[in-house]
Amino acid sequence: MHRLDPRTKIILLFCIITLIFMISTFFGYGVLLLLLIICIVLSKVNAFVVLKSLNPVWFIIIFTFVLNIFFLQEGETIIRLWFLNVTGAGLERAAFLALRLMFLVMFSTFLTLTTSPIQFTDAIERLFRPLSYVKFPVHEMALMMTIALKFIPVLVEETDKIMSAQVARGANFTSGNIFKRIYGMVPILIPLFVCAFRRADELAQAMESRCYMGGVGRTRLKQLKYSFRDLAAFTIFLTIAIPCGVWL
Repeated sequence: MHRLDPRTKIILLFCIITLIFMISTFFGYGVLLLLLIICIVLSKVNAFVVLKSLNPVWFIIIFTFVLNIFFLQEGETIIRLWFLNVTGAGLERAAFLALRLMFLVMFSTFLTLTTSPIQFTDAIERLFRPLSYVKFPVHEMALMMTIALKFIPVLVEETDKIMSAQVARGANFTSGNIFKRIYGMVPILIPLFVCAFRRADELAQAMESRCYMGGVGRTRLKQLKYSFRDLAAFTIFLTIAIPCGVWL
């Protein structure tokens, strides 16, 4: 799974996302769960890491679930709460939407766990290369994605350093109401923006000193090539996706 061509993984992810929105039975989601388990076993990725990716979106999942339970009033009433009714159709639809969100997050997380940022942006550039014939800046888009992905851990580290320095000076970011907490973030945001602009300027100077002129005529150290394992991945996906298509 780790050695698959990143273009293969991105294409398969879009196919899986399409399949997730097409499935309307619990059997189909059971087959998708089987596919996710196979991917985790083959890649030897920690299953708890994949499940942990749901932590930031649990509020959205629960909110969507509750919203669809109480606002879809079709079908037989199961539970009546004051002026709100919980119907079988609403409960089923809420479960489907919650499962869709969970599978979307888990499969997307699996892609990021098995693909490096450089491989991901290289694959995006190769997949969007036909747009270069209509003067779309494909290489520049991929370059911006690479820089953004590279700068995320750097900015997180800088944020931790700034927060530690402000706490050492007596700053408090955990007490007070929401407005005081937002105001307390100002001593963090200003140095963080200054650091980001400084690093961007240093990167621009480094690229200019190396005569960077865009993607015209550039070569790559590692060329993306399809192999037998990519064909095997497509075959396995189709073998599992066809039953989902039969019982949509």
